[in-house]
Amino acid sequence: MEIVCVAGTPRARARLARLAARGGEPGDAVERRVRRIVAAVRRHGDRALLAFTRRLDGVVLTARRLRVPPEALAAAYRALPAAVRRDLVLAARRIRTFHRRQRERSWLVRDAAGARLGQRVVPLERVGIYVPGGRAAYPSTVLMTAIPARVAGVRTVIAVSPAGADGPPPAVLAACHVARVDALYRIGGAQAIAALAYGTRAIAAVDKIVGPGNAYVQAAKRMVYGVVDIDKMAGPSEVVVIADEKARPAWIAADLIAQAEHGSGDEAAILITPVPEVAEATAMALRRALLDLPRAAEVRRVMARRGAAIVVENLEQACALANRIGPEHLELDLDEPHRWLSRIESAGAIFIGGQSPAPLGDYLAGPNHVLPTGGSARFASPLGAYDFLKRTSIIEASARGLAALGATTARLARLEGFEGHARAVEVRLRPPL
Repeated sequence: MEIVCVAGTPRARARLARLAARGGEPGDAVERRVRRIVAAVRRHGDRALLAFTRRLDGVVLTARRLRVPPEALAAAYRALPAAVRRDLVLAARRIRTFHRRQRERSWLVRDAAGARLGQRVVPLERVGIYVPGGRAAYPSTVLMTAIPARVAGVRTVIAVSPAGADGPPPAVLAACHVARVDALYRIGGAQAIAALAYGTRAIAAVDKIVGPGNAYVQAAKRMVYGVVDIDKMAGPSEVVVIADEKARPAWIAADLIAQAEHGSGDEAAILITPVPEVAEATAMALRRALLDLPRAAEVRRVMARRGAAIVVENLEQACALANRIGPEHLELDLDEPHRWLSRIESAGAIFIGGQSPAPLGDYLAGPNHVLPTGGSARFASPLGAYDFLKRTSIIEASARGLAALGATTARLARLEGFEGHARAVEVRLRPPL
C-alpha cells in the first residue's frame, strides 16, 4: 500500500486521480459483444439463451431445465447445518425489519382552491434479481434484493444466477427459500438480463432488474433500461477509512482487505488520516495480515492499483477528500465520530466508530448492501423498499377549483405557445349554452 501526502505534490495529485478513475463506460469490445447477446435473446428467446449458456458457461441445458425445481429451494435450506439456517433467518429478519421503515403510503389532500391532490403508491408487479456466480456464492445478495421487494409488496420475484455444472450453490438456493423468491433460473451474464427484460417462452419479462454483476451484466442493464427499470450501475467494491490517532491499525488493515478481496481487481481501499504514524502502522499491519490470507494475491494487486494511505493535514481535509471520492463504504474510525458525521455528504453507507466494520453492513446490520459505487454516491442512494414502488399523481378539481386556477393555467399555456392547452381549460370556464 502506497503512502501518499496530499500536500499538493504532483505525485500525490497523480495518485489521487488514479484512485478516482473508477466507474465509467465499459470498453467498446464489451459493448459490442453484449449488444449481440441482447439482440439474439430478444430475437430467438430460449434458443439463444441455451446456446449462450452452453458456449459461455459450459453447461448444457434444455428449456425445461432452466428453472431450478421449486422443491430444491426448500430442500437446500433443510440440508444446511442448523447454525447456517439460523444465520440466514437472522439476517433476513434484520433486513426485513429495517426495510419496513422505508415503506411509503398513498396520500390525498384538499388544497385552498378546493382541488383534491395526492399520490398513489403501488408496488411493481414483477421484479428480477441478478445473483452473481463465479468462485463465490452470494446468498446475501438474494436477501438484500428479494426481501426489500417483498416488503414493498411486489407480487412476483424471480432470480437468475449463472449456471454452474452443479447448478447454483446450495446457500443461494436456501437464501431464495428464506427470502420467498418465486422462481430461480440457471442463467447468468448479459443473456440473463436480456431474458428478464424482453421475456422468453420459459421466463416472463419483469418490470425491474436489480442486483450486482460483472461488466457484461452492467452493460446489458444499461442497454435494456427503458424497456425495464434497473436499480443502478454497480461497480467494484470500495471503502474509505478516515482514522485518527485512536484507531487500531490492525482493524483498519482488516477492513481495507475485506473490500479489496472481492476479486475483480478494480476495487478501491483507501485510508485517510492526519496521523502519519497511523498510516505507517496500517501499511505494516496490512503486510502482516496478507501472509496467511487465502486471496492475498488479489488483494496485493488491488492495493497496488487503487489502494493508498493518504496523509492529510487535519480531519476537515479528510472529510473533504472523502466527499470528493464519494465511496461506497465510508468508515469513521475516530475518537469522536459523531462530531464529524455532519461533514460527510457523499457515501453509500457510513460506519460510525471502530466497532462498526463494513462487513457488518454487508451481511447482518439490516441496511442494504447494494450501494452506489464509482463516485455515484454524490447523487444515488442504497437499494431500498422504495425502489420497488411506483407513484402516480392524483388530481381532482371541482368547478370552484378550476375557476380559481383556470385563467392562470390558460395564460401559462399560451406563454409556451400551446393554444390548444389553454382552450381545453377555458371551454370549461364558460357558462353552459
